[in-house]
Parts: sequence; C-alpha cells; structure tokens
Amino acid sequence: MHAMQAAIVWPAGYLPGAADNFVSNEVIVPGLSAAQAWSLLADTDAWPGYYGNAADIRFHDGSGPLLSAGARFRFTTFGFPVEAEVTEYLPPDEGRPGRVAWHGWVEGDASQRLDVHHAWIFEDLAGGRVRILTQETQNGQPARELAASLPNPMLNAHQEWLSGLARAALAAHAA
Repeated sequence: MHAMQAAIVWPAGYLPGAADNFVSNEVIVPGLSAAQAWSLLADTDAWPGYYGNAADIRFHDGSGPLLSAGARFRFTTFGFPVEAEVTEYLPPDEGRPGRVAWHGWVEGDASQRLDVHHAWIFEDLAGGRVRILTQETQNGQPARELAASLPNPMLNAHQEWLSGLARAALAAHAA
C-alpha cells in the first residue's frame, strides 16, 4: 500500500491554478533525513552558500538568522527586494513532515506589486530517503509575466535551490 505524501496547505487567494503563477519543484534524496535537510533551509545564513539567487537577508524583528513562526525578514531574489513573513513553521519530527511557508511581497504600483506564498515540505520516506517539495504561487503583473516565460525562470531557480540544499545537506552530514 502506498502512503499519501504530504501536500502544501494553501491560504485563500493562492490556490494553484487560481493564482497568476505557480511552480512546483521536488527532489527525493537517499541518505538524508528531513531534519538534516531542514536545518539548511531553517538557517537563512546558509542560503547564499548553496543558492545564488538569495542575497541581502535581514530580519526586521530581531529574530533570525533562524526562521521561526511569525518572523519578518527581507531578501533579494530575481533582483526583487522581497519582504516576507513566516506563516507556517513546523520542524520535522518522528513520523511528521516538516513544513515552512512564508508570505512574500514586493511593494509597488499595479505594474510592480507582487504577492507570493512560498511553501516547503521536508518528509522522511522509507529506505532512508527524504522528499523535499517546494511550491510557490504568485499574484500580480510581474507574476503574469513570469508565467508566460518559457522556460519559467522561477521553476529553474527553485530547482537550483533544491539541488543546492540537498548537496549542501549531504556534504554536511557525510560520515
């Protein structure tokens, strides 16, 4: 029997297919646990070391560099200064996948405003494997432009983020 894999919990207005742009990226990596991989996403200081599209990460509320429920931070990605607030934060535990999500936004007028929901799942699978899923929906004119681009730059960048995270976690936990 095949167990159901965990899925993203979407807030109102961000459901895939109803938002202006949606991407989904996933890796399944042997020899790594959800907790080991989680630690590299939860620590924003680690991001630039394995993902070249995240820079200038700062926390507004004195928390950080570790993500936490309700934390407010900003970072630059795709050249956009993104403000973000963690809306879901549940570290992986025995038999329970880890979940983290943030609402992000880029300020601006109707042609520049962008609102996103970026969510992650870290799930232990049978056979010593971990599943890392990241999905993002976006609303706004820049999102509509991204959705029309082939290849979709966000899809490719998020795959780089996942691959870099997996490589860094494997290297950090190599025996």
